[in-house]
Amino acid sequence: MPPPEKRPVLVATEADDTTADMVITELNRKHVPVVRFNPADIGADLKFSARFGTRRPAPVAGQVRTPSRTAILEHVRAVYWRRPVWPAFDRLDEADARFAAAQTRYGLGGVLYALDSPLWINHPLRNAAADYKPTQLAVAIRLGLTVPPTLVTNDVDAAREFITSHGQVIYKTLRWTPYARDGVPVTGWATPVTAVEVDDTLTVAPHLFQARVDKTADIRVLVVGRRVFAVRIDSGLLDWRKDYSALTYTVVDLPDQLTKALRAYLDHFALPTGSFDLAVDRAGDYWWLELNPNGQWGWLEENTGLPMAAAFADLLTQGDPTR
Repeated sequence: MPPPEKRPVLVATEADDTTADMVITELNRKHVPVVRFNPADIGADLKFSARFGTRRPAPVAGQVRTPSRTAILEHVRAVYWRRPVWPAFDRLDEADARFAAAQTRYGLGGVLYALDSPLWINHPLRNAAADYKPTQLAVAIRLGLTVPPTLVTNDVDAAREFITSHGQVIYKTLRWTPYARDGVPVTGWATPVTAVEVDDTLTVAPHLFQARVDKTADIRVLVVGRRVFAVRIDSGLLDWRKDYSALTYTVVDLPDQLTKALRAYLDHFALPTGSFDLAVDRAGDYWWLELNPNGQWGWLEENTGLPMAAAFADLLTQGDPTR
């Protein structure tokens, strides 16, 4: 085993990812070896091999190689699983592409998931477990966070009754999904909805309805390890993501009890980091809205100067303290 300072950090992300670039820049400043790769490059630009055997010192041994870097798997100190892209194998026919894609996910993915306890930010299987909004809501309530009344349903009568009883209600997607209408990409913003708009098409799939918070501002909270970065976002918009040019940012401190609850939330899912969306109402109370286990934060550092990338680099540099 090489000394800790020689063990590399694997960074799995897409080709053009400025957020990953920010973290890699900080790792470079610390002289931490980095091997960056994208699963979509498998082939000449990405090769890997893994060996398994009961007599080996590590459960899995092997390497990941790009044209410029090589990582010995049993020496990896941490994995930054940012936003990698899996290959689609468009050059193959449909059946072969489906087969090759599955072999890559369960081959390369399975090897990486089997690594002997490096720090993951975040492990994709744990991200997936934390990405179900109904589960998120239930965990938030168990931890004492204030959650707006919410209904998930495909029942028309239940939806109309909920909307009528709460007055101002918004619709949210249960998960962001690439979608286009007539070839034009469409994004599912948080949108006001009335009872008369609900029709029988609701029965086709589950919908999430939520009582609208009479908010004065939004709060985006990034937790990295034990460090908490909270930014107030003022916009006047129901969904601030619709117009970034309308946003203003203020660094804020959260109440201690809220900070502890957000850390406990990530601990519940065994996640080292996550981005929370909160709302502040006119009484100054905080409402929990959702968690994005792998949320964007780069633009917040650019607009506030908060050392978010450095916090990621510090955590990745530490790696698993038991190794």
